Amino acid sequence: MKSPLSILLLFPLFLLPSSAIRFDIQNNCSYTLWPAVLPHGGGRRLDTGQTWTLDFADGPKLAKIWARTNCTFDSSGRGSCLTGDCAGQLNCTSYGAPPLTKAEYGLNNFAHKDYYDISVMDGFNVPVEMSPTTNGCSKSVRCAGDVVGQCPGDLRAAGGCHNPCTVYKTPEYCCRAGTCLPTDKSRFFKALCAEAFTYPEDDPTSTFTCPEGTSYRVVFCP
Repeated sequence: MKSPLSILLLFPLFLLPSSAIRFDIQNNCSYTLWPAVLPHGGGRRLDTGQTWTLDFADGPKLAKIWARTNCTFDSSGRGSCLTGDCAGQLNCTSYGAPPLTKAEYGLNNFAHKDYYDISVMDGFNVPVEMSPTTNGCSKSVRCAGDVVGQCPGDLRAAGGCHNPCTVYKTPEYCCRAGTCLPTDKSRFFKALCAEAFTYPEDDPTSTFTCPEGTSYRVVFCP
């Protein structure tokens, strides 16, 4: 079974009623980050201790949230980042380049539930935690292990650690066809981030649900 979040990309959701939700995105790292939110939100600079709040009156159907590191931008918002770069734009209109750690949210049309997870399917760059804050939902999910410090040599990247699919692009790691099973390399991530989405069919231990319309807090360096 593929991730409910990936299913969102395949099926229209216009029949599902929407509700307002809020994302509070906090930088708890000792260094500046440039978080990005797509498909709505774009990106901005976030210094240590700052919080970026996004209120969606109609409720987004899905969202991917990640941090960019070591960025420089000019007055027009053009530049580059060491990790998570989105085509050199401060205000992202495309997804970031691996490696990056993602917080993912999806309003699925199955049973009117929110689905959320922390994913290392695009690798890892910054520790992150995602927590629901409304609707009586309280399950926090985090990936905060020393992934960069312990990253296998063949997956190492400047400022982060690649997922094996990014490096090898093979069916074994990317699960594009046939049986999809964990590998030694996906188990490396799982050992350090037990609740993170580590390979394409990692749903049972890595996808969590809340009532639809729940709001969330995403903390980098929890």
